[in-house]
Amino acid sequence: MADVRIGPQPVATVLDREPQRPALVGEAIKVPLVDGGERRYVNLDYAASAPCLVTVQEAVNKLLPWYSSVHRGAGYKSQLTTEAYEDAREAVRGFVGGRGDDVVVFTRNTTDATNLLAAALPPDTEVIAFTTEHHANLLPWRRRDLTLLPVPDSADDALDRLDRALARPTAGRNRLVTVTGASNVTGEIWPYRRMARIAHRYGARIMLDAAQLAPHRRIDMAADDVDYLALSGHKLYAPFGAGALVGRRDWLGTGEPFLAGGGAVRYVGTDTTLWADLPDRQEAGSPNVLGAVALATACRTLQAADRDGLEAHQTTVIERARERLLAVPGIEIFRLWPAGHPRIGVLPFALRHVPYARLAAILSAEFAIGVRHGCFCAHPLMAALLHIDAAQDARLRDDLARGVPTAIPGAVRASTGIGTTAADGERFTAAVTTIATEGPRWTYTSTPDGTDCRPTPDPRRLLLPYRDHGGRR
Repeated sequence: MADVRIGPQPVATVLDREPQRPALVGEAIKVPLVDGGERRYVNLDYAASAPCLVTVQEAVNKLLPWYSSVHRGAGYKSQLTTEAYEDAREAVRGFVGGRGDDVVVFTRNTTDATNLLAAALPPDTEVIAFTTEHHANLLPWRRRDLTLLPVPDSADDALDRLDRALARPTAGRNRLVTVTGASNVTGEIWPYRRMARIAHRYGARIMLDAAQLAPHRRIDMAADDVDYLALSGHKLYAPFGAGALVGRRDWLGTGEPFLAGGGAVRYVGTDTTLWADLPDRQEAGSPNVLGAVALATACRTLQAADRDGLEAHQTTVIERARERLLAVPGIEIFRLWPAGHPRIGVLPFALRHVPYARLAAILSAEFAIGVRHGCFCAHPLMAALLHIDAAQDARLRDDLARGVPTAIPGAVRASTGIGTTAADGERFTAAVTTIATEGPRWTYTSTPDGTDCRPTPDPRRLLLPYRDHGGRR
């Protein structure tokens, strides 16, 4: 569904003041422009990866001199590092409101966590999901008995479709419902609490993909009776390569672990293996201690912040941007459900006469604004939003499989986070308006499939800040 300008629709909330918020690393960074100038970078790509919290940077720096191996180490540094690693589990559990007996397994990210759970499911498990899911919560389940539900017209429609799917006789099979907390494409918050109640009424379990929800909303697994939850540190202001899977122990603690290796065992013989108990059973290999501590620090920092005030501010910034963009000629703003449905600060849009990759390139090269473009790892959902029918989809897939240069449909996505200011929103909408009405001031070259676009020529140099470039910037 797309929003087009019909008439004035003012946003009621006024941004009188910026809320107090935790500091972010690099938030005052200036970046070069193609015209030779430079400007403070406006990050509107939080939904992809959020910048690092200063508290997270400080925690990692303080731990580094004490870093050592974890578990089974008699040395003082090893014992301290182990304590830091195990303490991180409690921080993550508390942040998502986990039950006292829930296991916290550290993973690389949400994708890793989802694949881990998919591998641990009892063999007879049926998985139920919607086609609107992020690929991380879609592709892993294809290795199982997956029932895909179509794109729902509303939250109520989603609940009704889920109810009808679960009402089918199953002869005692295990079933898992898996759903996103908030869409990474449209920002719409899914009715996961009510979905959990429906799932449990039929004896099924539910897994919540909280990658987008966790940075924006409080979560209480125990109160909402969510069985499993997956999240990523890099979306939670802790970009050090750690994520987590939190949930019930039984499915995760039986059978062979997702990864086999050191640390996941109690004893190994020449032809036998005794697997360790949870969480070690699902954490083979040397764990990412720094990533776990970074994630835990981010959780504690956000818990101590004014999350309601921060989220209200982010939502107002994105809604004001939405209203201003609707006045721009040729703008389409995409949504799945009615405009009043609750959502996080995510705004997907397109400018009819400017291809999406070119629009993103212009925003970066001429205005120092970073956005995301493409299909956002949610191809079936984007196909629905862009009204790509089955025949078009088949032609596109066939051309890509045969290596034929093909224009891939897509859009641009702006997304906010705790560092987003009202001024950032205004710069963004002013830039899009200028591009729509005046066009670019530079020349650009796109790839044949339209997924990438670069300034031509590009006088900017990508000088890695941690390398010695002879004093040159």
